[in-house]
Amino acid sequence: MVALCADLTGSLKMNDFADKYPDRFFQMGISEANMMGFAAGLTIGDKIPFTGTFANFSTGRVYDQIRQSIAYSGKNVKICASHAGLTLGEDGATHQILEDIGMMKMLPGMVVINPCDFNQTKAATLAIAKHKGPVYLRFGRPKVANFTPEDQEFEIGKAVMINPGTDVTIVATGHLVWKAIEAGEELEKKGISAEIINIHTIKPIDEDAILESIAKTGCVVTAEEHQVFGGLGESVAGVLARKNPVPQEFVGVNDQFGQSGKPDELLDKYGCGSKDIVGAVDRVLKRKK
Repeated sequence: MVALCADLTGSLKMNDFADKYPDRFFQMGISEANMMGFAAGLTIGDKIPFTGTFANFSTGRVYDQIRQSIAYSGKNVKICASHAGLTLGEDGATHQILEDIGMMKMLPGMVVINPCDFNQTKAATLAIAKHKGPVYLRFGRPKVANFTPEDQEFEIGKAVMINPGTDVTIVATGHLVWKAIEAGEELEKKGISAEIINIHTIKPIDEDAILESIAKTGCVVTAEEHQVFGGLGESVAGVLARKNPVPQEFVGVNDQFGQSGKPDELLDKYGCGSKDIVGAVDRVLKRKK
């Protein structure tokens, strides 16, 4: 295993690896496109490269290099993208990429993972190291609730049941898993039983978990810190359209760029807070037959 960073070693907390394994760490400077090509080349010598930079620079800036040099030939590169979504906060719209999941999931053979907390991110990192092929690992910037087990086993493509329920399915990913849990507590006060599922792997998506849940509940709300176009919600909608159409409501950013602000304030402003999930549940239940 080797690590590559595009001049953000401190922000990505890669110092420990660089200090412990200086011969396996490559500081690439502000040259993200070169970093992706370099990583692809390292795989030819049986290295397992992990690239590190902000999600905006990991995807939007280098999409051509990822498509041509990594995805097209199935190179064993792990693209680790931090500071994703609105919760990047004060750095504003230019850094708050909200399109990356869609961009990466459309690449043939690319695995797309979006864990919900520290423990799950660590488990995902260990799991993708064993996986043969390109992976996009997306995670955020702020400290969030760390609620999943420290010793969890992470299985790529296998959803995690957070809370069984009978009235509505809430399928969430990343930071919005915790928001879904908060929403579930509010819904319980209203007598609504919400089944909450953590979809940490958006591609390949766990179709069985989704279909099994909606067979019980008959409706679904998807929640993500991403554009509603091209993200988790549309992946779930595709499963439903092919296998079992039921009412669905989408929680996410609706065709907008972000702006500077505190993470939680931005989630609320752009319709991605726990109250927005509650509102989506109310709407989908009205549509449920």
